[in-house]
Amino acid sequence: MKSTSLVLEWVLGGPLMAGALLSGTVAQAHAHLQTAIPADGSVISAPPATIVLGFSEPARLTAVWIQKDGGAKQKVGSLPSEPARRISVAMPHLAPGSYVVSWRVVGQDSHVVRGRIRFTLSDRRARN
Repeated sequence: MKSTSLVLEWVLGGPLMAGALLSGTVAQAHAHLQTAIPADGSVISAPPATIVLGFSEPARLTAVWIQKDGGAKQKVGSLPSEPARRISVAMPHLAPGSYVVSWRVVGQDSHVVRGRIRFTLSDRRARN
């Protein structure tokens, strides 16, 4: 009788334990970009002094690069050292053109997440 109850406990308890383990891993999501200023795909008329990245959870920004019109990537320095949901990064002076800002963060779950936004800085002088 005792061996039957152990078998039932193992048969019934196994799926319950597996479900508990799986639900714990599903609940832990990686940090993902929710907002960006300038917005991804936007056309702006004035060069941004900063880029603002808003994440789903506090994240630590470990690298940022900017690239103009397919040229060489330029690393952006002076990154904040503390994790935050909203991160501002000072940009160098930008001339009109198309840009890609690539970034890398480490989320609360220690996973490294990479991403990028694209925007175009229009030439205001062309309108005059």
